[in-house]
Amino acid sequence: MSKWISSFVAIAVVIACSSSTSVGQPCTTAADCYKGVDSGALLGTPTCLTSITNGYCTHTCTADTDCCAVSGECKAGYKEVCAPFESQPTSYCFLSCDPADIAASGNGSLDPNSYCQKFGNSTFTCRSTGGGSSNVKFCG
Repeated sequence: MSKWISSFVAIAVVIACSSSTSVGQPCTTAADCYKGVDSGALLGTPTCLTSITNGYCTHTCTADTDCCAVSGECKAGYKEVCAPFESQPTSYCFLSCDPADIAASGNGSLDPNSYCQKFGNSTFTCRSTGGGSSNVKFCG
């Protein structure tokens, strides 16, 4: 009986993790990202940023409107921003932890780190993209 329960729990965890489409989900390759979403419909190329601990699912973009443009791509009501990462020329979508965006989500009472841990990942903090003049705060 315990083998059956262990197998069931393992399957449930895999299904729960693989059904998440949110930016910032852990990954090792781009194929791990946007499960259940037509990646061809995304307004950018799916990417796993492996320089972030445990990986970070995102996609390329040219404007904030490229982020969350496809149904199921993002958590509803949570602002994502398009910014370069670590001063690279390519921009990506990130879950914003700017205080104004946190307030607009209805979670203005949370500090940026708590917001990132609650709506991004329990290990995330609010940090800088390091994108020079296009730098923004994101959960990562």
